[in-house]
Amino acid sequence: MGEFNKKYNSGEKRNFAPKNFDRKPRFDNRNSENEPRNEKEDFIFGLRPVMEAIEAGKTIDKIFVQGGLQGDIYADLKKLLKKHNIRPNTVPIEKLNRFTRKNHQGVVAFISEISFYKIEDLLPQIFEEGKVPFLLILDRLTDVRNFGAIARTAECVGIDAIVIPDKGAAPINSDAIKTSAGALYNVKICKENNLAHVVDFLQQSGVTVFAATEKAEKMIYDSDFSEPCAIVMGNEETGISKEVMHHADEKIKLPITGKTQSLNVSVACGAILYEAVRQKLVGKL
Repeated sequence: MGEFNKKYNSGEKRNFAPKNFDRKPRFDNRNSENEPRNEKEDFIFGLRPVMEAIEAGKTIDKIFVQGGLQGDIYADLKKLLKKHNIRPNTVPIEKLNRFTRKNHQGVVAFISEISFYKIEDLLPQIFEEGKVPFLLILDRLTDVRNFGAIARTAECVGIDAIVIPDKGAAPINSDAIKTSAGALYNVKICKENNLAHVVDFLQQSGVTVFAATEKAEKMIYDSDFSEPCAIVMGNEETGISKEVMHHADEKIKLPITGKTQSLNVSVACGAILYEAVRQKLVGKL
């Protein structure tokens, strides 16, 4: 079952631009036939344009910085990234050149159409609203369409938040939003840098964490999802990371009786989420 496992501090405005500098961020949607088209989402490039976008309150999904980049302006960018808790991905220049052949100055940032939250801020709100937390953790899910499909199901069943890692996860671009049928606009996304720490935080807050894996002995029908819970789905190829798996409270699986020994992660996730919903509804009867 391999595929089964599968508020920003708006700081004081700073003027980074010299006189006569065009402060408008350079956006590139890769519509040019001469540009690579790895993803269908807007991105900006260049040191000052990226800083201006961050200061303007744009939500940064991912930012890629050329390894070894130096200089005073880059030093200012690093301070800004730290201030806004944005973690850059250090990459070789060849990767940046695949995004755009224009003068990127060693920096490319992808703009997200949605806002991100922090689980430690969101979970108390869920409890205060009198709700039973129902969360989904996606551990390094990389396929955009799988992510979009899962987000659509998650919103339909009333998931309070989807937690993803800030590195190694599928980008939340127009493909993901389209596949989710717009659900990504209606479900809260928490981007965290350490999912194992998230699991620990949830457990300390009274949330049971279930990890979906074909190595489990317990079927989903034998688990209790009626109380505060979080369900973890893993990467399409490698499943849930060992660290996250180790921290989970229970390991669960779906029954597979056919010759095909794996399910698409979005299909498996849907089956698990609806079993959880069934239990929650039965508990209310």
